[in-house]
Amino acid sequence: MATTQVRVQDPSDQDASTRERVLALIASEGPVSAASLAADLGLTSAGVRRHLACLEEDGLIVVHDAGVHGPGKAQRGRPARRYVATRQGQSRMAGEYPELASAALRFLRDHVGPEAVETFAAERFAGMAERYREGVDAPDVAGRVEQLAALLASDGYAASVRPVGLPGASVRLVQLCQGHCPVQQIAAEFPELCEAEAQVFTELLGTHTQRLATLAAGGHVCTTNVPVVAPATTAPRPATGTPAGRTSEHVTPPHAEGSR
Repeated sequence: MATTQVRVQDPSDQDASTRERVLALIASEGPVSAASLAADLGLTSAGVRRHLACLEEDGLIVVHDAGVHGPGKAQRGRPARRYVATRQGQSRMAGEYPELASAALRFLRDHVGPEAVETFAAERFAGMAERYREGVDAPDVAGRVEQLAALLASDGYAASVRPVGLPGASVRLVQLCQGHCPVQQIAAEFPELCEAEAQVFTELLGTHTQRLATLAAGGHVCTTNVPVVAPATTAPRPATGTPAGRTSEHVTPPHAEGSR
């Protein structure tokens, strides 16, 4: 009579699997707190903190330095520790293919020239632009940023949009943030990839963008500033009777000074 063997999973295997899930969530959603991780993964607070301690000890995650919160915004009590993936942690999630891709780009650069890498990067992100173009069609920049973030998130870039700037400023800014980059390790050696991506963002959004930080350069997220409201400008109105093609400069008559 045949017997069926049931394999009981080793607790250490379960721990490793859970730890990978914790790392994956931190890499995609960080900075993230232990409480959020526990809620998202269905773990106890004690359990998630144990995994965090192991990941931190292995150099795969670090506590995010949130910096100053701004004048008049001092927080009460001790703020929750939030975690982000280190470059080593991001590379762990990417697998082994980045080294092969980097080797191929080095060969291209060394045997064809640096311009070949630039052409490769431009063509790679041109494909992204083509895929995204129909989905980034809102009538205003703010809407297009939200659409672009959603498309990036669906492709695994863990993208989000965060408002920045002071109320009442002439230009309102938002930040397009990417918590994960599939080519981070490669882009660290070949920044042409980041530059080509930034150019595509400018093209799709139809406005000037400014790249502030990248994962490849050591940032916790790729951050791109996007102005969503153009500064108000008033063109000078020519005085009556000014011939076409000439600009009229308004000069206050001397006698008008005392009449104000």
